[in-house]
Amino acid sequence: MKLVFLGTGGTYPSKLRNVTSIAVQMPGEVLMFDCGEGTQRQLMHSSVSFMRISKIFITHLHADHFLGLPGLIQSMSLNGREEPLAIFGPRGTKTNVNSMLRLGYFKCAFDVKTKDLRPGTELRFPGYKIESREASHSVPSLAFSLEEDPRPGRFDVKKAELLGIPEGPLFRRLQEGGTVSLGGRKISSDQVLGPKRPGRKMVYSGDTKPSKAITSLARGADVLIHDCTLDSTHSKLASDFGHSTATEAAQVAKDAGVGILFLVHISPRYDDTSILEEEARSIFPDSHVAKEFSEHVVRLRE
Repeated sequence: MKLVFLGTGGTYPSKLRNVTSIAVQMPGEVLMFDCGEGTQRQLMHSSVSFMRISKIFITHLHADHFLGLPGLIQSMSLNGREEPLAIFGPRGTKTNVNSMLRLGYFKCAFDVKTKDLRPGTELRFPGYKIESREASHSVPSLAFSLEEDPRPGRFDVKKAELLGIPEGPLFRRLQEGGTVSLGGRKISSDQVLGPKRPGRKMVYSGDTKPSKAITSLARGADVLIHDCTLDSTHSKLASDFGHSTATEAAQVAKDAGVGILFLVHISPRYDDTSILEEEARSIFPDSHVAKEFSEHVVRLRE
């Protein structure tokens, strides 16, 4: 699981930052969270192939979070894409995407499947699940978690040897959760494996004020990517427009017990983001303002 920050700014593109979009490279596919204006060009400067994107999750329908979809879809089509693309978002997403697909003289060469999600929806895919929660913004908005399926527990070689299992293919089958036959006995994986271990978990808040729902969603996550539009001297302005300050984002990370915090949706007013990072680190030390095109590999927990 590798995170690639394609855009980290909010409201409109600036000289330093494009608007928000995050790609997550998974085995065999790429997931995208939000797709602001200019995202397709950001992809071309990144390590991510836009042709491998299988699913796009839109947090809400403010332009800086979805306006990149028409251009990206057209580029995919013009480059010969045939595989379907799935787009998920809050209510109104399907209507808006269908309207965008009718813009100009263009016919998409592949299927675009769009689905509106309600807060609390859980989507299961091979190897992982996506869960949505309601964010506290000025329009219908969702926060998303991406969580891998639990991994098998550690293989206990001593237990296997005591059961008379020879090292080799039978070990491998048990490590993968299967059952083996040996001398008329059936031996199951739970006889030689420890407790299941968690997969990796990433949570993206989208645009939001501090929210108990998002704190709950982020509980124990390896990575939290959270709205940090302003510093705390502008806390009223942030609240009025449904956003968070660096202090508030860091408090969510601390309360949720996450591994690392990345701050995104930075206001164009900030050329120097050190004030945001310092403010967040005073509460949650492992806080970072995400940089354009920076990458973060989410490591497996033991």
